[in-house]
Amino acid sequence: MRRAAYLAGFLLAMSGAAGLEASAAPGKGENWRPGVRAAKAYASRRAGMVSFALRTGRRLYGYDARRTMSSASVVKAMLMVAYLNRERVRGRELNEKDHALLDPMIQRSSNAAANQVYAIVGSAGLYRLARRVGMRSFTTMPVWGGSQITAADQTKLLLDLERYVAPRHRDTALDLLSSVVPRQRWGIARVIPRGWTLYFKGGWTSVVQNQVGLLRRDDRRVAIAVLTSHSPSPYYGRETERGVALRLLRGLERSSVSR
Repeated sequence: MRRAAYLAGFLLAMSGAAGLEASAAPGKGENWRPGVRAAKAYASRRAGMVSFALRTGRRLYGYDARRTMSSASVVKAMLMVAYLNRERVRGRELNEKDHALLDPMIQRSSNAAANQVYAIVGSAGLYRLARRVGMRSFTTMPVWGGSQITAADQTKLLLDLERYVAPRHRDTALDLLSSVVPRQRWGIARVIPRGWTLYFKGGWTSVVQNQVGLLRRDDRRVAIAVLTSHSPSPYYGRETERGVALRLLRGLERSSVSR
């Protein structure tokens, strides 16, 4: 049953993959437009598969933004939200046991901590969150890192992240996503526009390099996701992330974005 659902979602993703190009005009109240054409041209020259999405309060922009790809550790952001929303957690202060799981899972991308959190929230917790967000193509797997995601779905979660986190723990979620250790701050984290704060999670394997994040400045927000697969090397994939984000976000520090 789950396999059939995954295949259906994959076919849906492929049918809509080319529908988010650079032709859209800025939304009402926006004077900034992401550099989709430049980012797409750059991505098309890179080895491997590249998918990206950028979402404002008005529009979704992207390139193969509904292509289904393996999540690697970016799904840890969803694991964190699912954990904070648990009935036994959402209404109380977090204790040492909670922080012993969540802090290393997000800040250092600990797989051991993620295994424990996944054992607690289960696939049901992730699917519950995916339905609440309105994700179109999310599918989890027995191993959390094999979960199938799209750039478009991830930006939908990140743009209004606090909305999906229990009110008592919203600050904690943002604090964790803003305090990833320096040695894992590559790609998007190297090109943060001046005056903006980045909340993000990366994921990587020998063939996957992914990043998803939220940029905030006052009440303005931009969500971004860059997913890559089958790059020649991890360094190459991280450079692809940086190059795509650099082009997408160019000029953001000087412009306004509607909430």
